[in-house]
Amino acid sequence: MTPAELRSRIARGEWTTPTAGVLDDYQQANLVIVPQAQAYALLLFCLRNPKACPILAVGDAGDPRVPLPGAAIDIRTMLPRYRVWQQGQLVAEPTDVEAYWRDDAVAILLGCSHTFDAPLRRAGIPVSTAAPPVYTTTLPNVPAGPLAGTLVVSMRPVPRARMSQAVLVTARYPSGHGAPVHIGDPAALGIADLQAPDFGVVPPLGEDDVPVFWACGVTPQQVLPQLQSPYCISHYPGHMLVLDQRPEAFG
Repeated sequence: MTPAELRSRIARGEWTTPTAGVLDDYQQANLVIVPQAQAYALLLFCLRNPKACPILAVGDAGDPRVPLPGAAIDIRTMLPRYRVWQQGQLVAEPTDVEAYWRDDAVAILLGCSHTFDAPLRRAGIPVSTAAPPVYTTTLPNVPAGPLAGTLVVSMRPVPRARMSQAVLVTARYPSGHGAPVHIGDPAALGIADLQAPDFGVVPPLGEDDVPVFWACGVTPQQVLPQLQSPYCISHYPGHMLVLDQRPEAFG
């Protein structure tokens, strides 16, 4: 299966599950859609918080097509699941957003940590094919106008002996959030219970495993309500857009 074939299945409603563990070595992307009037504030937030929000592409206002080379991608239908806010309130989690698209909508694609799961596996570091657990931390983001909030992270357990290798491997993928932001004690991030993530599935932790945390593209979803926008749209955590590009195309 190619990324284009997967996106076609998603658009037809044949695939509505997370995209973790599929099409290894292709870039996966988080999605945020806001009105053009709020796009500058969100882009400024992303630029000031590049670990959580590595920008891959920015669409033209009102154009649902992804501005990247390759097969045509309609951002409204080619993710398995979305989230929709209106006036800062979450109102729907549909499998397409054609009914919510507006003429002033601007789509922003951000990097995703699913991108480095395959390199980690090749390095001998076991990574679950389920969507990784995602947690809201107490670490503050760098503010940008009305947007602030706290960092969101994903977690993968890593054997203690392979810790340095995990850092080196993931640091090569800035479009996958790069190197970890924290290793070890979850309480240092304000995470009270590792077994109670906000999203995703907690994989088993062996006796010699250490929890390792990477910045996560769900971070903007914590700040979108602060825009008090007529509408905002994002991906549902773990349900990404799989692109035709390899991560190397994004530096």
